[in-house]
Amino acid sequence: MSRPVSAKFVISGGFGAGKTTYVTSVSEIKPLRTEGEMTSKGIGVDDGTKVPGKTTTTVAMDFGRLTIDESLVVYLFGTPGQDRFGFMWDDLSEGALGAIVLVDTRRLDECYPALDYFEAKGIPFVMALNQFQGADEHDIEEVRYALNIDSAVPMIHCDARKTDSVRNVMVRLCHHVLSRISEQAAESKDSSGSDAEEVDSDDAVPQPAG
Repeated sequence: MSRPVSAKFVISGGFGAGKTTYVTSVSEIKPLRTEGEMTSKGIGVDDGTKVPGKTTTTVAMDFGRLTIDESLVVYLFGTPGQDRFGFMWDDLSEGALGAIVLVDTRRLDECYPALDYFEAKGIPFVMALNQFQGADEHDIEEVRYALNIDSAVPMIHCDARKTDSVRNVMVRLCHHVLSRISEQAAESKDSSGSDAEEVDSDDAVPQPAG
């Protein structure tokens, strides 16, 4: 039996969007968590008022592993949500095939940095609307319109506390990444074909008599 292929996915989103919970819910190994207590020293730096009850924050990364099937194992890297740890994103995203942007619909604007980052890097991503207890569940198309997200970007409801829900998002990302790879391969093939036709056309041009 051949060894499964491994892939790296990044879990991102705004401060308190549920990244650590997401990785913990689905990881088949004990996840590596680098959380620190939020103290008075963070006042003016980390705004915890928008996430009532949050007492800890990721200061480096979260790490987990998920076996999709016998042919694919996914390694999950969760980014820290605060702007002051943004310098770590390049290292965490290096070699990633895809990403998940967790969205707290109560604070839509806080997902923009992650969206801008993955678009700039050309990393395929899906958006997961995380359902928080007591929060209203918004229609996907309403959120897509509010954020001005292209229809080609998958968007799905998610509950980061529930393993099946998180796994569904992971499978959706796998399909999206494979689709992007197929599209790029087709575009490359078409481009190569066009170049070959141009060469053949040039060869067919009558040359002036010597």
